[in-house]
Amino acid sequence: MARRRRSREMAVKVLYQADMSGVSITEAFQLFCEHFGGAAESKVFAKELLDGIDAHLDEINSLISESSEHWRLDRMSIVDRNILRLAIYELLCRPEIPAKVSINEAVELGKKFGAEDSGAFINGILDRIRLHLRAGEGGTTQAEEGAASCQAAEAGGEADGS
Repeated sequence: MARRRRSREMAVKVLYQADMSGVSITEAFQLFCEHFGGAAESKVFAKELLDGIDAHLDEINSLISESSEHWRLDRMSIVDRNILRLAIYELLCRPEIPAKVSINEAVELGKKFGAEDSGAFINGILDRIRLHLRAGEGGTTQAEEGAASCQAAEAGGEADGS
């Protein structure tokens, strides 16, 4: 599990860099790897996460905005905002990762990189989003629909060579 935690830490650092510098997530990842390296296996999972976040950024940002009371996205701490993006991507598009794991990892990242209250803030928003995604009546849940949407988007990207 340590490898995935290192990958998540790398992803948060890259997202922070992209936010601060205004470069694309892809460019920020390339720059990060050039300057800081990292284990190859950590880079692979980090790249998967970053590509997924990039592909679903509008949807992820919308979920954050809908679930954060009294906090506009642009007023949140850059660290907290990017940790939320990472965890929400996992909740939406990585059904093989249990929601509890994604949320716990995000809280730990918040404690490590964020402010004193980041862990609690991140936990509260992610718990609301988790409940929102689980709230399907009858058929599929929104999380299942989100995962299907993610898979379709990824399959489309592979088909057109992206």
